[in-house]
Amino acid sequence: MEKLRETWGSNIGFILAATGSAIGLGNIWKFPYITGDYGGGAFVLVYLACVLMIGLPLMVAELIIGRRAQKNPVKAFEKNHRAKSPWQLTGWLGMASGFIILSFYSVIAGWAMAYIFKSIRGFAGTSEQIQQQFVDLVLSPSGSIMWHTIFMVLVIGIVAGGIKGGIERWSKILMPALFMLLLGLMLHGLFNTTGGIAALNFLFAPDFSRLTAEAVLSALGHAFFTLSLGMGAMITYGSYMKKGSGIVKDAIIISFLDTFIALMAGVAIFSLVFHYGMEPGQSVGLIFKTLPVLFADTGPWVSVPFFILLTFAALTSGISLLEVVVVYFIDEKGWSRVKITLLAGGLVYIFGLLSAIATLTIPFRGSDQTFLDVFDFMTTNYMLPLGGLFTCLFIGWVMKEDDMAEEFGSRGMLLKLLRLALRYLTPIGIAMVLLHGLELLPFMDY
Repeated sequence: MEKLRETWGSNIGFILAATGSAIGLGNIWKFPYITGDYGGGAFVLVYLACVLMIGLPLMVAELIIGRRAQKNPVKAFEKNHRAKSPWQLTGWLGMASGFIILSFYSVIAGWAMAYIFKSIRGFAGTSEQIQQQFVDLVLSPSGSIMWHTIFMVLVIGIVAGGIKGGIERWSKILMPALFMLLLGLMLHGLFNTTGGIAALNFLFAPDFSRLTAEAVLSALGHAFFTLSLGMGAMITYGSYMKKGSGIVKDAIIISFLDTFIALMAGVAIFSLVFHYGMEPGQSVGLIFKTLPVLFADTGPWVSVPFFILLTFAALTSGISLLEVVVVYFIDEKGWSRVKITLLAGGLVYIFGLLSAIATLTIPFRGSDQTFLDVFDFMTTNYMLPLGGLFTCLFIGWVMKEDDMAEEFGSRGMLLKLLRLALRYLTPIGIAMVLLHGLELLPFMDY
C-alpha cells in the first residue's frame, strides 16, 4: 500500500514556503548589484517583463507537474508521461542542480551570518581596511568552513522536521520576520537618508540609452534564477499541494512577493549608496564590501538587521534546495526523513568544502577560478536553463492537455495562452539564456 503523502497544513503555509524558496540571496544580494551594473530603471522594467512572460508561466508549469504527480521531480515526469520516460532525466537534472547550488550557496550564506557578528562589533577603520575584512574571510578556510557548517546544520535541522513541522512552521516565522526587517530598512533609506529619492529615480525612471543586449539577457536569466525555477524546487513544493487550490493564483502571489521583495531591497540598499555619494554599479562586492563601509557610519542598528535579513533569505531558499534531494529518497527508497536528511545534507556539506576553500582553483573558461565561481556559472548558465527548457517542452508538447486542464482548473482562454507561452515564448527566452551562457549568440560581442 502506497504511503499517504504529506501535504501543506494550509495554503498560506505553502505560499510562504514557496515564496521563501524564491526569495533568497538572488533578491537581497544579486538583484541590487546587477541592477546597479546595468543602469537601473530600464533593466528593472525588462526584468519585470521577463518575470511576467517567462518566469510566471514556467512556475505554473512546475506546480502543475508536481501536484498532478504528487511525486518527487524525477518520478513526477515519469508519472505524467509513462514508465521509464526519458523525460525523468529533467528531474535528475533538477536534483543535481539543487545539490550543487546548495553546496556553494551555503558558503555565501555563511558569510552573511559572519557579518551579523562583525556588525555587532561594528565596522571601523579606513574604507580599504573594512573591505579587506571580506577578503580575509573568503581567503580563510577555517572561517568559511565554520560558517558553512553552522548554516548547513540549520538547514538540515529544519528539513528533518518535515513539511508541516519543519519547512512550513519555520517559513511562517522567517518570512514575516524577513519582510518586517526589510520594510524597516527600506523606510530608513527613504526617510532617514538623503538618497531615498535618488534610489527611487534610479530604480523606476528608465533610461533606455543605458540598456544593452547583455542587460536584457541578464534580466532574463535573473528572472529565471530568482523564482527557483529549473531546479525541481517548485515541482517538489507543488507535490505537497492539496487538490483544489488555485495554482495560477498562487503562482501570481509568489511571483509578485518575490519581485516586490527584490525591489524593496533595491530601494533600501541604493538609498544608502546614493546618500554616501557612491556609485551603484559595485558588482558582487556591493553587499560585503561597499555596504560595510557605509555601515561604519550608520552603526549596528542598521547593519545587524540587514545581515540577519540576508541570512533569513538564504535559509528559506536553502531548505527548499535540500528538500528536492531528500524527497526523492523518501518517495522511492522509503527512507525515514531524518535519516536521508542527515545523509543528503552531509554530502552537500562535504561537497561544499570545495567552495569554502577559496585557495582551491581549477582551470575554467581560460583562467584559474574558484570552485564557487565555477559551480555558480555552470548552474546559472547551463543546468537551470536546460532544466527549465525541458520542463516547458514537456508540459507544452508532451503532457496530456486533459491532465493539464484538470490541474489548471479550466479550459478557457487563459489555459490556451499559458500553453502557447510554454510551447513558444518561454522556451525561446530560456534558449537565449542558454546560448548566452555558451557564448553562441551571433549578435553578442564575446
